[in-house]
Amino acid sequence: MEKIFNNTEVAFILKNNKELKRAHFLFKMISNRALVKIGSSLANFAIKTHLPVQGLIRATVFDHFCGGISENDCLKVVDRMYSKGVSSVLDYSVEGKETEEQFDAALNMTLKTIAFAKDRHQAIPFAVFKPTGFGRFFLFEKKGEKLPFTKSEQQEWDRILERFEIACKDAFDKDVYLLIDAEHSWMQDAADEVVLEMMRKYNKEKAIIFNTVQMYRWDRLEFLKKLHETAKNEGFHVGLKVVRGAYMEIERSRALEGSYTSPICVDKAATDINFDAAVTYMLENLDTMALFAGTHNESSSYMLMELMTKHNIRHNDTRMWFGQLYGMSDNISYNLADHDYNVAKYLPFGPVNEVMPYLIRRAEENTSVAGQTNRELSLIETEIKRRKNA
Repeated sequence: MEKIFNNTEVAFILKNNKELKRAHFLFKMISNRALVKIGSSLANFAIKTHLPVQGLIRATVFDHFCGGISENDCLKVVDRMYSKGVSSVLDYSVEGKETEEQFDAALNMTLKTIAFAKDRHQAIPFAVFKPTGFGRFFLFEKKGEKLPFTKSEQQEWDRILERFEIACKDAFDKDVYLLIDAEHSWMQDAADEVVLEMMRKYNKEKAIIFNTVQMYRWDRLEFLKKLHETAKNEGFHVGLKVVRGAYMEIERSRALEGSYTSPICVDKAATDINFDAAVTYMLENLDTMALFAGTHNESSSYMLMELMTKHNIRHNDTRMWFGQLYGMSDNISYNLADHDYNVAKYLPFGPVNEVMPYLIRRAEENTSVAGQTNRELSLIETEIKRRKNA
């Protein structure tokens, strides 16, 4: 297969020279683990003590990895990307909330992004939320462990179910795909149960509701296949976002502290095998499944392209999407879109100080992914050189 991901002219077509140099600077910083640690601590300190650094953060790391401070602020980025065939997933990336008012606000923001998606259906085909955006982590954990709720906890849990129902019904009514993110393994069972109920209800004709499976967990392939069996027996479609995963260090250290078997694959090679097996299984069962392949891995992306050719799946088949994060892997996103594949970038947004935990987590993840940052730097340098010689 033609190696399309090396085409830097297509990859960075929307970046001017100034933005390209900023990207180079940021990935150079991210490639240094010590600098990321110091920078993260300083950013946290500056925001907590109300130092006037928001302008600096906005002009550098925020604008590279985020779409804006509000959903309206994102629209110019959405339109620019869609001019090159890349769609957006508006992701309200405010984390760690604990109050009922905050959970209601997260629901309202989800409904707002669903409405945005309905109005710009091709440019914003998906909405997204995190389960713990709708309720306390502790309750998901307790439910997953099958521990009894107190009366007030049961009322709280009922409100969580109500928020899920409102969001999923709204997505169904407006015909907007809804992605529900995965989180830590010790709360995921409860979230999976709720999402299964939503699939049963709203995925009868096609996949509208999408759960997420993190394939760095060695048990997820079996989970995926069992879910598919349930769907075939009960007559609904499975929508899944398949990713490698985002909480590996926390998962491993918690397993060590709690003296239980880690849910994480033994190494990256095992995770890669798991991921490829999952997406292969789904592509072979597209009659009852829909896949959002969230990957920054070029080998997996090429493999998916080859499988689509093998199974005569059209590049723009609406049951098959590629996904990457905004500000990363543009060589995959824009080159896939240039070849008419369905591609959607996760576009985080929210107030600068409230999105910082997301940005810090993203920077720390980048330093721990071997080769990812170096590949970004290499591509940017190739494009800078190409422009100089053009």
